[in-house]
Amino acid sequence: MTKIALPVAQNKLCLHFGHSEGFLVFEVEPEKKKILKEEYFPAPPHEPGLLPRWLSEKGVKVVITGGMGSRAQDFFREFGIEVLLGASATEPRKLVQDYLEGKLELGENVCDH
Repeated sequence: MTKIALPVAQNKLCLHFGHSEGFLVFEVEPEKKKILKEEYFPAPPHEPGLLPRWLSEKGVKVVITGGMGSRAQDFFREFGIEVLLGASATEPRKLVQDYLEGKLELGENVCDH
């Protein structure tokens, strides 16, 4: 089992990781390419370095997002969380399923800081 987190706003992927309303955390079974559970968490107060620790405590191993600054990416790596950048602002469940099936399309990191 693996947990994947996506920042969301108005039921779609939020392109800027640190500006989301909350996070959808999907528990998945990669071998079977199956989503087992989906849970929503409101975003905690904005504080540098908080999100990697917070998501790590929830068991998250992968983050899919549109954009994230390089320093934030380093924080996530320190917590053993893989960051996938350049995802489109679409329905989160579809992004996770595409990831599981090996067909997630990623573009440019939309964050420049």
